Amino acid sequence: MLRTLIVTSSLVLSGLAHAQTAPSASDIANYTGLHLAAHKGQVEEINRLITSGADLNARDQVGRTPAHVAAFASHDDAVSALAKGGADMNALENRVYDVLTIAAVANDPDMVSLAMALGNDADLITSVYDGTALIAAAHLGHHEVVALLVAGGAPLDHVNNLGWTALIEAVVLGNGGADHIKTVQILVDAGADKSIPDRDGVTPLQHAISRGYAEMIRILK
Repeated sequence: MLRTLIVTSSLVLSGLAHAQTAPSASDIANYTGLHLAAHKGQVEEINRLITSGADLNARDQVGRTPAHVAAFASHDDAVSALAKGGADMNALENRVYDVLTIAAVANDPDMVSLAMALGNDADLITSVYDGTALIAAAHLGHHEVVALLVAGGAPLDHVNNLGWTALIEAVVLGNGGADHIKTVQILVDAGADKSIPDRDGVTPLQHAISRGYAEMIRILK
């Protein structure tokens, strides 16, 4: 079981590096219209293009909408302008990411709050792992984002296609440090089910014990 866990963890960590991809220099060089304005954060140009009838949900070569592009560039005002113009805030690009999960992985609390306020659903299933923005944030120990997503109604006990919840990921894919400890504490305080095991029947507490994560053990007990 331990070998399986190590291999799976390695695949997840390498997969995360490749699954969510910001526009490349080549992508940006080919952008025009709303995609270019979104990348540059040009709100006035975005509003002009919306008024002229530009497609708010147009896709680039890997399925990114202008809202995705603005999120990757951390342009809050651009995302807001696009959403207010009618952009689909729950659109998924080809790698199955939405604005909210892009912001969660980037550890961008302001964008996370804005995306939810603009209608991006916190319970949307995202990523090749059939996860959520909460699972992605917990994986990375982005505890401030985790707290915002919890407050926004993100499903605490969603199980992804690896058989892991946000709580399990915070233990298994974390480093046992302060950020992941805070993440575990937030999830437990919010009522995350500590008894849900992984596919091998191992609970978050058992994972913490096997790693010697004393503070997580205390919280999970």
